[in-house]
Order: sequence, then structure tokens, then C-alpha cells
Amino acid sequence: MSDVQQLVRQIHATPTKVVLAVAGTGSQALAWLLGVPGASRTLLEAVVPYERQSMIDFLGHEPPDFVSAENAAAMAQAAYRRALRLRREAQPVAGVSCTASMVTDRPKRGEHRCCIAVWDGQGLTSYSLRLAKGRRDRAGEEVVVSRLLLRALAQACGVDTELSLGLLEGEQPEVRRVAHQEPLRRLLSGEVQTVTVHPDGQMTPDEPFRGGVLPGSFNPLHRGHLELAAAASRLLGLEVAFELSVINVDKPPLEEEAIRRRAGELRGKGRLLLTRAETFRKKAELFPGCVFVMGWDTAVRLVEGRYYEATEGAVLRALAEMGALGCRFLVAGRAEGDAFRTLADVPVPQGFADLFDDIPESAFRADVSSTELRARR
Repeated sequence: MSDVQQLVRQIHATPTKVVLAVAGTGSQALAWLLGVPGASRTLLEAVVPYERQSMIDFLGHEPPDFVSAENAAAMAQAAYRRALRLRREAQPVAGVSCTASMVTDRPKRGEHRCCIAVWDGQGLTSYSLRLAKGRRDRAGEEVVVSRLLLRALAQACGVDTELSLGLLEGEQPEVRRVAHQEPLRRLLSGEVQTVTVHPDGQMTPDEPFRGGVLPGSFNPLHRGHLELAAAASRLLGLEVAFELSVINVDKPPLEEEAIRRRAGELRGKGRLLLTRAETFRKKAELFPGCVFVMGWDTAVRLVEGRYYEATEGAVLRALAEMGALGCRFLVAGRAEGDAFRTLADVPVPQGFADLFDDIPESAFRADVSSTELRARR
């Protein structure tokens, strides 16, 4: 196994961090990775969604076929998202997966095959291999699959390798590489859950964020948005990012041109989080532990029943779930006619007051609204 050990040492010497997901077969590759000093430089986490319900829980849905290129890709994407959450710095990460149908203690009518996938920031690489049925025992098939998995992992880390797989005549892995689309189009298609637009305009899909989140339509962006974000940041001692959902409860989905225009207005002024989360409950799932910053009118809508499913207690369940995700709400006052409405005017349900804090008028007040600006324009 000297060739395996040498390759693992090369993998550990790269900066790429990996989450590895194997559905049983391929676990020997994990043992090889852990058996060479320096594994902590490569592995962020290894998961084995072996049983049916474990796989469903890992993916968030039940795959049509557990051993398929499509499921391997879904596993790799889930592992990649996990890697983004676990990394400490802006290190390159990859999600690597393996699912296979191999020798068992029961007769098997189908093919013996494996599907391996690597999901990184640039694209998806898929590996498929059909093994000659009846020519190896389980241990022999495990070695072949684990070597192919190690080869795929090495290539994900930028290590060129011709690691022998020990293939028989007629066995040949099929490799396919598909580059990702531009991040915004991936969001619009539903392929990714979020896109972070950095102040310099660079877009990063599915990048975790912890801090304050100021949702809005920003149509148009005005000084009130910027001053509110700054005031909230001072009070929280955290970065406050702007959040724009491309899907809205009361309005049609945003067109790509409109999204790009609004993102352009924020360029250089702060971080923008683009999402498909039209409700605060969905936003909380995307950004657990965050503090949502809002005006009085938005806070009123947050606790109104019409924004939730039409069942008794829906508002209370949603607030409880958001609280369980570690989210809180920071509420700024807004002028309404001759009155200045604050958190005290929000009908917060009994038992949930600890989720809400107010921004004092002395810390922030900006009597300007996007609706009025659009009317003037």
C-alpha cells in the first residue's frame, strides 16, 4: 500500500478541506486517509449515511435511486454545503461522495457498480464504474472502489495521480466534468440556496453567514437602509448584511435584470445575501443564529397570521422554531402619520418577548421610505 500512503501524504499537503460522505462502500479510503499523519489538514468531517433514513436525513429528501450518478451528485453537494459551514477561513473546500451496489450476503440480481462525485466551487466531477460481477469478493470490490475514491479526492485537491485501481479486462471508469453556471443563475434555478454578493461584486454560492441580517426589497436603496444597518451593527457589535429574496410573498418573483440592478446599487456599501427565502421562517433556516434587523412595520407583519399557513397556532410555532434556531429580532421605529411607532406597538405574542429588542430612537431614525421614493420617481 505504499502507493496509497504516498498519495495520501500528497493530499494532506494541499490546502483543500473536504467533507467525505460514503454510503458504506468506500470506507476503506477513509481509513487510509486517517492512517497517515496530517488527516486533520484534509478532513473536516466524514459521514456514513448507510441506512435509508440516514440518507434521507443527510440529503433532506428521498432519492429516486440510492445508487446512481444523480444521488452521488446530491450527496457531494450536501457534503460541500457542510464543508462551507465547517471551514474556519476562506479555504478551498470540496464535498466528496460514494454510493455503490456491491457484493453482499444476499444474492444480487443487478450490476455491481459504484458512483463517486466531487462537488467544489467550480463544478461537479462524476465517476462511474461497473465491476465484473462474481470476479471479486466484497473485500476485493471495496479496495477497487476505495482506490477510485482516493483518486477522485486527490484530483479535487489538485494532485495529479495515476493510482492503480486494479481493474480487470473490460472495466473502465467513466469520468464527466460539468462546470457550474454563474452563481445568480444557479440561485434562480433553485440549484443553490443563497448567493453572497461581496462589496467588490464577487458572488459566492451557499456561503454561510453569522451576524445581523437586514431583509428588504431595496427598491430603491436609500440612506435609511444604510443608516439602519450601521446603527444595528454598532448595537450588536456584528457585521450587518443586507438580504434580498428573489421570491416574495406578495409580489411576483424578481427578474434577473432587477436583481443585478439592486445588487449594483449596494456595491461597495455592504454584503448582500441573495436568497429564495420569502418568509422569515425560511430565512432563519438559512442563517441560524442571526439577528434579523427590521422596521416596526415589518415586525408587525412578522407576527401576523396571514403570512403563515392557515392553521391555529401557526405564528406561535414559527416564532418558536426561529427561536430554536438561535435567531432574534432587532426592531427600529418608523414614522406613521404623526406618530412614531416602535417595538412597543408590535403585538408580540405572550412568551416571545425575549426574542425581540428595540433600536432606540436616539440610535436611529430616518423618516424616508422606498414607497414614497418610488412615487416621486
